[in-house]
Amino acid sequence: MSTSRSLRALAHENRLRILHWLADPERHFPPQVDGDLLNDGVCVGFITQKIELKQPTVTNHMKILQDAGLVESKKIKNWVFYKLRKDRVDLVLGAVCDMTRSRHST
Repeated sequence: MSTSRSLRALAHENRLRILHWLADPERHFPPQVDGDLLNDGVCVGFITQKIELKQPTVTNHMKILQDAGLVESKKIKNWVFYKLRKDRVDLVLGAVCDMTRSRHST
């Protein structure tokens, strides 16, 4: 995934809020019946409820984040669960730091 694609995905307040919550799901979401918050991710229904948007809107935000490689999804029963890819977020932010420290333009 490209850094620019990831940065475009991050350039929306609701997506940033969702990533913040997914970074510490036990703090921001209640326990789930199906799926472990840490191992499986957070059910899209909980994300939808917390952010107070319609489910198609949240699903679209999650697709953008997934296409950018910032989250991964897992289907359990009839639900989709999303988990933050911290390694990818770290790579994107590290790339930005590297660019800002560079003395040479690319």
